[in-house]
Amino acid sequence: MITALLAAAASCAITAAQPVDATSVAALKAAGWKSLSGSDAGTLWRGYKQRSMPAKGWTWTDGVLTHTAGAGGGDIITTDQFGDFEFVCQFRTAAKANSGIIYRLTEKHDAPWMTGPEYQVLEDEGNNLKPDHQHSAGALYDIFGPAESKKLLPAGQWNDARIRLRNGVLQHWLNGHKTVEFVCFDENGKPTPEWIAKIAASKFKGYEGFGVQPRGHVALQDHGDEVSYRNIMVRDLDAPLPGEIRLFNGKDLTGWQAFVPDLAAQGKDQASVWRVENGVLICSGTPAGYIRTTTPYTSYVLRLQWRFNPVTRQAGNSGVLLRVTGPDKVWPKSIEAQLHSGNAGDFWNIDNFTMTTDPARTKGRNTRKSKAAERPVGEWNEYEIIVNKGDVVLKVNGEEVNFAYNCEVIPGFIALQSEGSEIHFRNIRLAPLD
Repeated sequence: MITALLAAAASCAITAAQPVDATSVAALKAAGWKSLSGSDAGTLWRGYKQRSMPAKGWTWTDGVLTHTAGAGGGDIITTDQFGDFEFVCQFRTAAKANSGIIYRLTEKHDAPWMTGPEYQVLEDEGNNLKPDHQHSAGALYDIFGPAESKKLLPAGQWNDARIRLRNGVLQHWLNGHKTVEFVCFDENGKPTPEWIAKIAASKFKGYEGFGVQPRGHVALQDHGDEVSYRNIMVRDLDAPLPGEIRLFNGKDLTGWQAFVPDLAAQGKDQASVWRVENGVLICSGTPAGYIRTTTPYTSYVLRLQWRFNPVTRQAGNSGVLLRVTGPDKVWPKSIEAQLHSGNAGDFWNIDNFTMTTDPARTKGRNTRKSKAAERPVGEWNEYEIIVNKGDVVLKVNGEEVNFAYNCEVIPGFIALQSEGSEIHFRNIRLAPLD
């Protein structure tokens, strides 16, 4: 669903299938999305190894970018380059047509595909390919075939494509269904042995630098056929959010206030449950309590990363509390975005906070996530939480897993729980929507 909403937002025409307005144009911009098919699109693309768009082959008409069959022009690339990124668009092919979206490419060889992996854009039926073939639509071309259960619409109809590369994990999506997921890089940004082996077993093994570039352009391929793209959007996941406020400075608890009642009763420092090491905020987990921002926020995009102890790899519990109001206590009135291992993305309603969730997934105060999206215990995960007026959306590692609406619209603090387990946080940042 999110890809369709992103696409609609690119043309300023949001039409949601559920009563959630958190993917409004303002929220998408705050989350870092940038349109590549707006009125200035001609300056955001250029020909491969050229300074501007090709003089033939590619045309823009009412926000739709089309390559005319046999018209030439060559591949086009974004003027910007990206490291960790997310890219969405809609594509439409003619019968038997072939194209592709190539990413993290450089201009060191004769063509983009010689350095950049490719999201395959193809009309499967006309090319007599099975849905899970390594050259079929949604595949990581010649390396990974998509899931056989993928949903591809026929030639002449618009399909949603999405590519996400974050913290070394690559994902392809087609019409809302994940088709590819693989760990390509480790935490230090080095290619994993498994990724190197996959490249070595492909047609790309002879091209120096293929698939290992830390940054690069995104390309749309001229394969000689008719293909159209629209509602093209991208976001640089490493870049600051527009108007970004870094809630954690990587050094200390400036901007945060601790509440740990057991320590307060003993006359001890309530913040001693927390420490900072190498830019990582570490919570020992005991005693129970939390730290909260000293500033309240009403509407915002919040992004943070978390993991449990990477040495012990012990599963644990914690949570992100949103719109915290009322007196400090364990636990204060708020909406909890759950971090409990295996349940990240659940909602917990604390102290009768006014909110509406999917009744099919709700039991008492808990609303279960719609899908599992966590990494193995001990690895870094990322939350993106959109709190926009009365709507709240939870995304875990780029996948939308829960939503709430009719939430009480009040300014409140953001809190991180100490709840019995060592947990680490980093890159805690916020873009206000007020």
